Amino acid sequence: MDAVLSRSTVAGRARAPPSKSYTHRAILAAGYSEGARVVSPLVSADTRATARAVEAFGGAVAEESDALAVTGFDGRPAVPGDVLDCANSGTTMRLTTATAALADGLTVLTGDDSLRSRPQGPLLAAIESLGGRADSTRGNGQAPLVVGGPVAGGRVAIPGDVSSQFVTALLMAGAVTDEGVRVDLETELKSAPYVEITRELLEAFGVDTERTDTGFAVAGGQRYDAGGSYTVPGDFSSASYLLAAGALAGEPVVVEGIYPSAQGDAAIVDVLDRMGADIEWDREAGEATVSESALTGVEVDVGDTPDLLPTIAVLGAAADGDTRIRNCEHVRYKETDRVSAMATELSRMGVAVTEREDELVVHGGASTLAGATVDGYGDHRIVMALSVAGLVAEGETTVTGAEHVDVSFPEFFDAIAGLGAAVERRE
Repeated sequence: MDAVLSRSTVAGRARAPPSKSYTHRAILAAGYSEGARVVSPLVSADTRATARAVEAFGGAVAEESDALAVTGFDGRPAVPGDVLDCANSGTTMRLTTATAALADGLTVLTGDDSLRSRPQGPLLAAIESLGGRADSTRGNGQAPLVVGGPVAGGRVAIPGDVSSQFVTALLMAGAVTDEGVRVDLETELKSAPYVEITRELLEAFGVDTERTDTGFAVAGGQRYDAGGSYTVPGDFSSASYLLAAGALAGEPVVVEGIYPSAQGDAAIVDVLDRMGADIEWDREAGEATVSESALTGVEVDVGDTPDLLPTIAVLGAAADGDTRIRNCEHVRYKETDRVSAMATELSRMGVAVTEREDELVVHGGASTLAGATVDGYGDHRIVMALSVAGLVAEGETTVTGAEHVDVSFPEFFDAIAGLGAAVERRE
């Protein structure tokens, strides 16, 4: 599907979808328990992959009107009867790779072309150091993977600059091992707020974790128990596109459902404020109001907030001066190389950019956004960011592969159309 967008003014209210990060973790945490209702979840292509994994390990997931009723495997995953297909969900693969290391037998995990190109090596090495089996079938640290156990726990050392999801996976699985797991970080942890999301959610499920001088630890022999239910908060990563639309073309836009939490991507509010946006966040009400503003380029370190890079790049394209996005090498290992993707597609739209290995500079003052046909790279965040750019570009912008918004924000195009955006979806 293609999305065709034209210059628009947007106004009104839109609700941020539930958090994808919290939903993944909540579904799996409920799987580790005897069972729980996950209330207000994001039901999307990615989170359905995690639900299928819970079922493969012996649990059950039933969709209700505004909840997922999860019957768990109570910390003792069964060996799946078939290959576990994680589709395009890197979170599913990494978190459930550690789950597979608890099973008394072998699990085969795979995914689509994109997922089979993403690095898993440090997690595989960690599982092996805990006494499990963890192989890449092609010997390149990428899926398909063959993982087996059961591991009893122990101490592992992993790099922190590849993916924080490795830490999350080990903490979640470690809680139900006999000995627990201590994770020592060999390098600086990138995307650190995502580990805090994990720890916040584990606390809600009755699981204690701790920071150590060298990383994180979780005691073994714990039981997951959410007290019956867990409610998923709104997603700041997805809200960033609505907030950006408001800052670029809003009269004004109110984004609902964004309350304070451990989400690092709440930093988008501060980024917009520093760029000069007219934005106010009522934390108690869980809503932010933003209006069209004259923006100025800023410098942003996305070491902890990699998912914001596409949004910030688009804001920079419409801002005066340069927007310098630093510490972004790890953003190249997402669903696609998002640094290169945004540099390439914004260039198609007439934006001057400078791409370096660990930096993307958007020269907004030297650019005029113009409509073009741009590639969404099969990546939900690239599709949504470029669609926002299309709202302020001269002429018509066509974003290919627009159906991939289903990964994290299935109602994205409905949401911006409801705000008045001129958008047409073409099969």
